[in-house]
Amino acid sequence: MSTVIYPSPIFGPVHSRRLGISLGINLMPRDGKVCTFDCIYCECGFNKDFRPTLPRPTREETAAALEQKLKEMITEGVVPDVLTFAGNGEPTAHPHFAEIIDDTIRLRNQYCPKAKVSVLSNATMLHRPAVYEALLRVDNNIQKLDTVNEDFIRKVDRPTGKYCVKDVVDNLKRFNGHVIIQTMFLKGVVQQSEAACHAALDNTTEAYVGPWLKVVQEIAPSQVMIYTIDRETPDNSLRKASRQELDAIRDRVINAGIACTASY
Repeated sequence: MSTVIYPSPIFGPVHSRRLGISLGINLMPRDGKVCTFDCIYCECGFNKDFRPTLPRPTREETAAALEQKLKEMITEGVVPDVLTFAGNGEPTAHPHFAEIIDDTIRLRNQYCPKAKVSVLSNATMLHRPAVYEALLRVDNNIQKLDTVNEDFIRKVDRPTGKYCVKDVVDNLKRFNGHVIIQTMFLKGVVQQSEAACHAALDNTTEAYVGPWLKVVQEIAPSQVMIYTIDRETPDNSLRKASRQELDAIRDRVINAGIACTASY
């Protein structure tokens, strides 16, 4: 199993399939993973295998590192398309996430005013008022909703704390369109218990896509990003959704009046 543990607090720039030249901002420790999900497809591996020993970067450390990197990039003649909060876990779980967003917007405005500020989130912290308000201030508020089937979420996304699809959806609706929905489509099998009972996974089928699309229409996001596995996953039973399957789902979203992209 090959995994990626990102440097912290700044990594890249990298070329994102969806966002262009992306300078990463990782608010998790640089030696491990801290996440409110434990997805079986996460390129950073399972939570239990990468427990960090170091603390999260502070607000001050993050701002200083970001400013230094932006100065270096400008000197080299490379300007990021986007400043992306991602990395080894859920960025909105950082206790000073809202303040770090404010620092990032200030530095973006100073050094690369055309760049977008993006947050890749699993939507588990939207109940926190400071997180919700901060996400209203970013350009690309990208929130995960892999399905509206709770059983699938518990097998695949594996929340580490309390999780209720209805509550998450209600919080996504509160953005009144200032949100991008991101959904992973995949196939495979998952072990359900120590008794080695296995269940098939496939959220490209109508049983999943139909209810998901209905809820997406209710959320009324500015855009939907659908994608499939691109890198090695900690669960080696997983398989990519096909281009044809993604294209069909994308076209249904577009026909529902919502912009949608598919990444293969």
